[in-house]
Amino acid sequence: MEKVNQVLVQRALLSVSDKEGLIPLATRLRAFGVELLATGGTYGVIKEAGLEVREVADVTDWPEMMGGRVKTLHPRIHGGLLARASIDDSALIEHQIPAIDLLVLNLYPFEAVTANEDCALEDAIENIDIGGPAMLRSAAKNYDRVAVITDVGDYQELLDAMAEAGGRLDRDFRFQKSIKAFAAVAAYDAAISNYLSSRQGESFERGSAFPTYLTRQWVKVDEMRYGENPHQSAAYYRERSIIGGLAGATQRQGKALSYNNVADADAAWDCVSAFDAPACVIVKHGNPCGVALDASLEQAYQKAFATDPTSAFGGIIAFNRTLDMATAEAIISQQFVEVILAPAIEEGVEAVIGKRKNVRLLTLDSSSHPGDLMLKTISGGLLMQSQDDRSVDEARLEVVTLRQPSGQETADLHFAWTVAKYVKSNAIVYAKDAQTIGVGAGQMSRVYSARIAGIKAADEGLTVPGSVMASDAFFPFRDGIDAAAEAGIRAVIQPGGSVRDEEVIAAANEAGMAMIFTHMRHFRH
Repeated sequence: MEKVNQVLVQRALLSVSDKEGLIPLATRLRAFGVELLATGGTYGVIKEAGLEVREVADVTDWPEMMGGRVKTLHPRIHGGLLARASIDDSALIEHQIPAIDLLVLNLYPFEAVTANEDCALEDAIENIDIGGPAMLRSAAKNYDRVAVITDVGDYQELLDAMAEAGGRLDRDFRFQKSIKAFAAVAAYDAAISNYLSSRQGESFERGSAFPTYLTRQWVKVDEMRYGENPHQSAAYYRERSIIGGLAGATQRQGKALSYNNVADADAAWDCVSAFDAPACVIVKHGNPCGVALDASLEQAYQKAFATDPTSAFGGIIAFNRTLDMATAEAIISQQFVEVILAPAIEEGVEAVIGKRKNVRLLTLDSSSHPGDLMLKTISGGLLMQSQDDRSVDEARLEVVTLRQPSGQETADLHFAWTVAKYVKSNAIVYAKDAQTIGVGAGQMSRVYSARIAGIKAADEGLTVPGSVMASDAFFPFRDGIDAAAEAGIRAVIQPGGSVRDEEVIAAANEAGMAMIFTHMRHFRH
């Protein structure tokens, strides 16, 4: 079959659930001399705007029926979309089928309808589009002659392309939009499958977060030079159905992000987003190595940096407030940094960070949500769980020692507990005055994590006596408490729940420490 480079758009079929931008599009298409065909609702809107348009039922010589369920499933529609240039011309003539050069279509809003918790199964079923996906597949399959547009955001690109080529569309444009159309159909079918296979109970009305069949779609953001190591290939994707999060960040300057940059930036953003007060989080190899709060963003950074300047070298720095000039200048003047993240930046900050041309500067929406589920690949499969988004339940906090924590200790315990949630297990965090004093992460033994936190504090000349300690899980033995007491820790927050809780509590009482049980664990692997 001869490949067709340029196709003159002479006839277009419009069938859209989302009417945004429809009239400006139809008006411009008519100005190009394009004949417009349209389905029921779309036809009515175009007709009311005073534009010349022909209804699909007039083309098929068959009325819409069954409440609109059947209207485009007809040879005169699919023949017009599927007819091959110079091959099927005689069939078009014989059966009086008008060739369609452009299809503009978006599907019934199934995802929007089912996002409503009160959506009944019957309403979900009625919003399953049948004719729409069929037409998209027909047009996309025949991209050699037909162009297909599924996204309102692509209307202007379509019109610009036609204007540039005298009402024609080239082969590359048609192919790229064909890919997008198939992806749209795949995502739509996935949404239907996920929704229906999550229905449970006798009436199928009860939903589950974990459908029997799971299908999700990701869109490539970038291909990377390599993965975790130079011998690994890698790419960066965002989930199609989620807007925001790190994948929605804007890179304002710096070289391309690496695989490890993205992973660490995500860990930093997760942690800093957990605080309401101005915060700074510095991450290295997936773990916070310094975290601090302060009224001044620059001071929060200085406190976080002071926790572990050695690990901060080449790290990722995240803020939950607009990055100001003073903080930007402090970072650039005293350390090497890979990535800086903030919800916004002050005027002039880009110029300051730009002094180090390789530093990646990202801004992202602080209200963005990472999605409801966490996914982790395993060999031949996938683990899925809900987000660890629970905060401290004040009603469940239990002081289990003879000594009550002071007001300052209580504030520091809350801070340390929040940080510990984002440190890989076994996690131990020493903190004082809203600053991490030492962090022990990723050890096979909790007591060794505690020792490492103390070693790091000593190495940086930070004062441990009077600090508090948080543990992401219970202490199985009293040795972790004994080590903390020896280091000068005055208060501890931990989940509790060990068979040796009484022994652990006794160790805290012997040392005059205060201890709070949260009755909540925060493992992070």
